[in-house]
Amino acid sequence: MRIVFAGTPEPAVPSLEALVAAGHEVVGVVTRPDAPAGRGKKLTASPVARRAEELGLEVVKPTHPRDEGFVTWLTAKAPEACPVVAYGALVPDHVLAIPTHGWINLHFSVLPAWRGAAPVQRSIMAGQEMTGATTFELVAELDAGPVYRTLEEPIGELDTSAELLDRLAHRGAELLVQTLQDVEAGVAPTAQGEEGITLAPKLTVDQTRVSWQQPAASIAALVRGANPNPGAWTTLEGQRFKLWLARPAQLTADVEALEPGTLHATRKQVFVGTGDGVLELLRVQAFGKKEMAAADWARGMHQLPSGFDTDTEEQAR
Repeated sequence: MRIVFAGTPEPAVPSLEALVAAGHEVVGVVTRPDAPAGRGKKLTASPVARRAEELGLEVVKPTHPRDEGFVTWLTAKAPEACPVVAYGALVPDHVLAIPTHGWINLHFSVLPAWRGAAPVQRSIMAGQEMTGATTFELVAELDAGPVYRTLEEPIGELDTSAELLDRLAHRGAELLVQTLQDVEAGVAPTAQGEEGITLAPKLTVDQTRVSWQQPAASIAALVRGANPNPGAWTTLEGQRFKLWLARPAQLTADVEALEPGTLHATRKQVFVGTGDGVLELLRVQAFGKKEMAAADWARGMHQLPSGFDTDTEEQAR
């Protein structure tokens, strides 16, 4: 099939590679413009752009897909379909209509659950045990188009967003290849149901600040869902402290009940009190330090602080 692929971040790369390997005629790749990255904020091409260039594919980076120059370019390419994975910009109706079979999106949830930019993060934060991926026809309404295929993926007890997204990206790539086979065979997509719609807006830094009054399971889910971006955080003696991995702990002889935010460390473990029990910290990052095992951080302290800052006014911000 003659296609133009659209995608931007690393999770879109497996789909591009799978479509090329499947023998599709990729006549162009659309991605977001170069963006500042790293400490030096140097303009850097997207992961999809870099991989497409390695594959010898033509790459375009429109400021917006409604740009007249891009519309002219896409029309001239005459694609039969435009598979899209995490492109990062809304495609207007007149551009959606250019490919013969439309734009076919790979989304990392089982729609209609978690429509939006952060489906993997939100599914983990909600405490779900199962998520998945969906291919569907892109329409003007956010992630509301008719569905071609779905798959399910279990969420492990310690899965972070990065780990879960990596699995979904690779499994979803095959799902997208299978979907294009369906399209070529004339299979029609099925309308999404109206029940079970949930939204997954992009996470903000304010939303990933930990409130130690919350239940241990909820905090652990927040920490895993916000890893790696934007990262869950709290403050310790007035300085930002990041939490990268945590899990609820059972009270034992070595793990006593703790007030919310109160720290306790044994030789190999670090615990903190929450609103309904105790949380074990596994991976942390103190201000000005690198990420490390929580036990290593605690052993490196001259004296372990009594606990994280829990000022209620600050936590509500």
